[in-house]
Amino acid sequence: MKELTLRQMEVVRAVMIAGSIQGAANLLNVSAPGISRLIKHTEESLGFRLFERRAGIFVPAPEAHAIFAILNQVYRQVEHLNTAVSSVQKGQDFALSFASAPSIAQFIAARAIRSIRARFPDLMIDLNILKIEETLNYLLLEQGEVVFMSSPVANSAVESTPLVEGRIVAILPEGHELAAQDAVSVHDLIRFPFIGVDPDDPYGELLARPFRDAGLEPRHTMRGRFAQTTVSLVRHGLGVAVIDEFSVAEVYLPGLVRRPLREEAAITAYVVQKRGRQLSSFAEYTIERFRHELVTATSQEGWDQPTG
Repeated sequence: MKELTLRQMEVVRAVMIAGSIQGAANLLNVSAPGISRLIKHTEESLGFRLFERRAGIFVPAPEAHAIFAILNQVYRQVEHLNTAVSSVQKGQDFALSFASAPSIAQFIAARAIRSIRARFPDLMIDLNILKIEETLNYLLLEQGEVVFMSSPVANSAVESTPLVEGRIVAILPEGHELAAQDAVSVHDLIRFPFIGVDPDDPYGELLARPFRDAGLEPRHTMRGRFAQTTVSLVRHGLGVAVIDEFSVAEVYLPGLVRRPLREEAAITAYVVQKRGRQLSSFAEYTIERFRHELVTATSQEGWDQPTG
C-alpha cells in the first residue's frame, strides 16, 4: 500500500489551496512542471484521482474528499505545533528563576538579563539576591535553577562550576591621596580608615586574603554585609576598602575611584546548581550570558585616571 510522503502532502495541499498548478508552484516557490509531475505520480501511486480539472481549475475529486479533510486537520495541528514552538522560543508562559550574590547582581546581572530579555522577550524572570548560606536551601528546594556566587558551595548535593577569575581591587573616595597612584598596596590601605566585611564570612575572607598574605590583619573601622554597602560608605568618604571588580563593573561611578592592587589578589565567580538537575534551555542561556558579562568586566582597563 502506497503512503503519502510529507512532500506529497505539502504539494497536494498547495494545489488544493491555489486551485492550479501554477498557483501551487508560486506558493512553494518551485517550478510548475515539477508540481504537475508530482501530482500525476502521486495519483498513479495511490490508484485514484485527487483532483478534477474543471475549466483549468483543480478541485478535489469526490473520492479524495476524506483525504483532504484529514489533510487540513494535519496542517492545523502543525500550525498549533509551530505556535507552541514560537511560544517556547520567546519564553511565553515560562518562568526562569535564578539567584545571585549581591556583588555579582550589582551590575553584571542587569547586563545579562538585558541579553536574556532580547532572546526570550516573553520570559518571566525571577531574580533573587542570596547570601552564600542561603544558596543550598534555594537549590535543593528547587526554588531556582542556578545561583551565581563569588565562592563555591561546599556540599556534595550541589556542584560549583567556575566561570571566570577576576581581581580584588581597591576603592577610594574621590580626592583621596592614594588616587594619585596607578596602583595601591594593602600596606598603603591599612593606614587609612578601612571598611570591610567580616573575615569569618566567606566573601569577607576572600577580601581579607591579600592582607593576610602580606602578613597584615585588616582592622575595620566599620563593616558592611554586602558589597553595595561598602561601595556606598566609601563614596561618602568614610574610608577605603577592597572589593571584587564585578561589584564596581561600571564605566562611571561618581564619587568613587578604583585602583588595582599591587599584590596578587584574585576572586572567582561560580555558577552553582543542584547536582544531577537538568537545566532548562533558559538557564543554560543565562549561564552563557553571565559568563560573557563577567569576562567583559575583567577585560576593562583604565576605569579611572590617576589624579594629582
